[in-house]
Amino acid sequence: MTDSAPSFEGVLDAARQIAPAAVRTPLIEHPALNERAGGRVLLKAETLQVAGAFKFRGAYNRISRLTEDEKARGVVAYSSGNHAQAVAAAARMMGTRALIVMPADSPKVKVEGVHAFGGEVRFYDRYTESREAIGEAVARERGSVLVRPFDDPFIIEGQGTTGLEIVDQAADLGAEPADQLLCGASGGGLIAGINLAMAARWPDTRVIGVEPEAYNDTQLSLAAGERVTYPPVAAPSICDALMTDRPGELTFPINRRLERVVTVSDDEVADAVAYAFRTLKLVVEPGGAVSLAALLAGKVEARGLTTAIVLSGGNIDPALFAQIIEGRFKGARP
Repeated sequence: MTDSAPSFEGVLDAARQIAPAAVRTPLIEHPALNERAGGRVLLKAETLQVAGAFKFRGAYNRISRLTEDEKARGVVAYSSGNHAQAVAAAARMMGTRALIVMPADSPKVKVEGVHAFGGEVRFYDRYTESREAIGEAVARERGSVLVRPFDDPFIIEGQGTTGLEIVDQAADLGAEPADQLLCGASGGGLIAGINLAMAARWPDTRVIGVEPEAYNDTQLSLAAGERVTYPPVAAPSICDALMTDRPGELTFPINRRLERVVTVSDDEVADAVAYAFRTLKLVVEPGGAVSLAALLAGKVEARGLTTAIVLSGGNIDPALFAQIIEGRFKGARP
């Protein structure tokens, strides 16, 4: 792990590093969504990224820099699913092995994804055990490199390439700079990397974080002026990718530049997942749909504005997806 702080220069370097492996995902504009919003809406479809989510950008940026000795010892990561699959995919590409510490209630599709990429899974109870402690212990035992989900400069800078692409692709659409950009927060790696890119390329664009109502650790932390740990919630959100208990140590200072953070309910997220499928013809997982949910639910005003939205992932549990698109979702996970 580098000792340097995440930087825009690091984001530019990450773009060069991941170019041979990552997908330059499309920036999509749909007339039906524009009409509903009353403005231009640009959707960054990270659902089409390698392993189905933006996480591959950071994982590859980190793992592709391992020495031969480090690759021989393998990597360890902890994740609810998308970072897990990304690490497993990047590890396989780089010829090393990966062990992932995952919650026992992770969506089956994400566990299967890790196995499909050749990764090994070690389950834990997210309500009674610490994934960080387990991951660090396993890494020590195996002599492996720990690839953290967001508190690593290479990870943050890799995720920031999403923002670089949005800027370049918006120019091709004649839609730059956007007035505002919406992105899920969680541990803050993606939105921190995007903030680095926005500060350098679109400094006047408002960056707005979006979190589930029950897991608004970034919103609470910004209000308190310091990182706040959110207590475990008995009823989980359908946004399994965003169930982080506090912002990252490296990400939080960067994300202080957020214009604000808004929250969305599970029902609002389900509506967005359904809208994405029925109208936009996109499959988006709940955690990846929170920004679209905020727009559709009127949490952010978009009329007369250009709004960029990150659809951060598409790894949704098939049973939950069926409930949502068939109108059977009742506010609880299946």
